Amino acid sequence: MTRLLIRNGRVVDPTQGLDEGMDLLIEDGCVARLGDRLEAPGDTPVLDAANLVVAPGFIDLHTHLCEPGFEYKETIATGIRAAAVGGYTAICAMADTEPANDDPAVTRFIREKAAEVGLCRLYPVGAVSKGRNGDALAEIGEMVEEGAVAISDADRPVNNALLLRRVLEYALSFDVPVVAYPMDSDLADAGAMNESAVSTRIGLRGLPAAAEESMVARDILVAEAVHGRLHLTHLSTGASLDLVRSAKRKGFEVSCDVTPHHFILTDEDVAAANYDPNWKTYPPFRSVADVELVLQGIYDGTVDAVASDHSPHHADDKELDFADAPFGIVGLETAVGLAIDRLVHGKVIGIAQLVRLFSTGPAEVFNLPGGTLREGEPADLTLLDLRKRWTVDPARFKSKARNTPFAGRQLRGAPVVTIVGGRIVWQAAM
Repeated sequence: MTRLLIRNGRVVDPTQGLDEGMDLLIEDGCVARLGDRLEAPGDTPVLDAANLVVAPGFIDLHTHLCEPGFEYKETIATGIRAAAVGGYTAICAMADTEPANDDPAVTRFIREKAAEVGLCRLYPVGAVSKGRNGDALAEIGEMVEEGAVAISDADRPVNNALLLRRVLEYALSFDVPVVAYPMDSDLADAGAMNESAVSTRIGLRGLPAAAEESMVARDILVAEAVHGRLHLTHLSTGASLDLVRSAKRKGFEVSCDVTPHHFILTDEDVAAANYDPNWKTYPPFRSVADVELVLQGIYDGTVDAVASDHSPHHADDKELDFADAPFGIVGLETAVGLAIDRLVHGKVIGIAQLVRLFSTGPAEVFNLPGGTLREGEPADLTLLDLRKRWTVDPARFKSKARNTPFAGRQLRGAPVVTIVGGRIVWQAAM
């Protein structure tokens, strides 16, 4: 029997209402006991978690891993290593590969490649449509049988409302959510940054908030009509969150996530970055007012999860002009630290709410194992040092990519130990 005893930690588990100092014993990959001054056989390894938060393993609902097809940007192996360093015990891989994950063979390939690495759990997200082209439904049932935990066309909206209705209805048969990328492509009109006085001032084509908000409204209405499970990803405006808030009050199964960069950075920051394409992402960084409203949505519980939206790009692609460069930034190795710094130390929420956003909430939204430290559950844990001060250094990323606007940013709070199935898969230098 394999064991690990974690002593002296501050155990935070929203599913049990726990936030107190105690020990945790792991046996054969599962949580065996929680309590004070636990005893274990003399040969049991001991991890001293004094001054650390011991939380259910963090889960990322929105990761772009690029393999198969775009291995020059990222591979499953490099992405999983980045996830472990970032404190994630599980990640959900979006379907924007080549070929797209629209077929059970691709789903199986992704799952098997991840198993070879073995550092954290990987859950594939299958495509809505064949080739992600928005025409015919993909092989949803067969992908779910191969391990897909949600359905999404990744960074392409489902423009055809009838197709959205069909996939919402069909996904109900398999009890998986449909993840919507809310963007009206016509309204977006090839915009590069948030449409505002700032975009006008610096001469970049604006991408209006209405491009997101109108699709959020449509997607919710379609989901309400068929009582489907809808998850809206990387929302960035107050109006979008108002729509989700209203749908929840009506009792519909609508959930959403936001990213750290959308509750930290604004369009004014883009202007100050001197046209650096590493500051280009979709949705674009919004106004100061929208950032405050996203923070409000986190505080009042409208937001179900914080996701990284890890979007790696090769350096050559991000060396194009801002207008021509691809959208997206990396996030697996910075998301948790950014959130602790802004949300906890910024006094927006407490540590229990942060754990809910990174662990319990994601597990509930996608119906995944984990999100709890109840006895008998898988021993996936993330240990946090809320006091650790560090500087974001892209040169040290485990990801292949370096496209981040946070290079050089000083943060307080970080993951320091990642445990998957009772095994320490990453530990920071103490």
